[in-house]
Amino acid sequence: MTACRARDGIKWGVVPQDVIPSWVADMDFPIADVISEAIARRAATDLGYPTWLEQPGCGPLADAFTDRMESRYGWRPDPGHVRTYTDLNQALQVLLHLTTRPGDPIALHMPAYNSFLETLRDMGRRVLPIPIGPDGRFEVPDEPAPVLLLINPQNPSGRVFTQPELAALAEYAERHDALVISDEIHADLVYSPARHIPFATILPERTVTLTSASKAFNMGGVHCAIAHIGAEAVRTALDGRPPHIYGAPGALDVEATVAAWRHGDRWLEEVLRILDRNRQLIAERLPSRVGYRMPEGTYLAWLDLSAYGSPVATDAAGFLEREARVKVGPGPLYGGGDAFVRLNFGTSEAILEEILARISSALA
Repeated sequence: MTACRARDGIKWGVVPQDVIPSWVADMDFPIADVISEAIARRAATDLGYPTWLEQPGCGPLADAFTDRMESRYGWRPDPGHVRTYTDLNQALQVLLHLTTRPGDPIALHMPAYNSFLETLRDMGRRVLPIPIGPDGRFEVPDEPAPVLLLINPQNPSGRVFTQPELAALAEYAERHDALVISDEIHADLVYSPARHIPFATILPERTVTLTSASKAFNMGGVHCAIAHIGAEAVRTALDGRPPHIYGAPGALDVEATVAAWRHGDRWLEEVLRILDRNRQLIAERLPSRVGYRMPEGTYLAWLDLSAYGSPVATDAAGFLEREARVKVGPGPLYGGGDAFVRLNFGTSEAILEEILARISSALA
């Protein structure tokens, strides 16, 4: 834990020394050598304007994305339909600005990624909730929405949606003439037997796929994301805007992302092995009264402490920070209740053991 406390990022840098952070979605693993080497090589060679600056999709970035989708998921996207952004939140805001108006409903599985909820609130869009039950199931709504915002793998529930579930969502989109914006940033973090299915393989002409290497390869500070625009009308709207109005990733961000997608899988396999063990460790170590459905993807656990009543269930995150000295994400931040928390298990087994021991002791 000493090495982690020396990190100066937001996860460890804003908590007291006696608190273990398990909140923001950063992992505690060092980045892959192939990524740091690629960044160092670019910095030592040339930090001038890159040759790909005027190429669609940043050239090497679009090609790396396309090759990765084909090799891992059997989907060969058109690299000419790739557009680049600094992160998924920027891409989402651009897309909503072009395709919806204030007051429009946006269909979204709940609970949901807090930054997306903040975007919808700040842009005056209304959430049309698709509640995910304790068993992971959901019912497709009847109310129409111009956009279905899909998070798959889902944050914070850890659900990896099945082919029939995605087909039902596709039927909804077709019935209501909805655009599907599919956030697939956690796609590389899926545990067998679950399988990630790109939504664009089901409904290509209605889908915008958003992704980045930042979550799977632990590079939250690297601002580089892509949007694959399968919907022709959206491509036309984007291409009608000035080419630099939304900004773009920098040379080092692209270099890191390409290195991760092309050469980082050996590192990723080792991380997945640790995470798989960690998600099982939570089930083994936490008290049985804690509601926990083992995630099929991501490194995030959605915990339900409602069985404990007050004062735990009325402010579960606050209780755990005060009594267990563990900082977690509070349920209301994600559209859940006060009794829920999001726990980040992207850490070493030793640190997770300490986190779970502290929580178990506080709940005893």
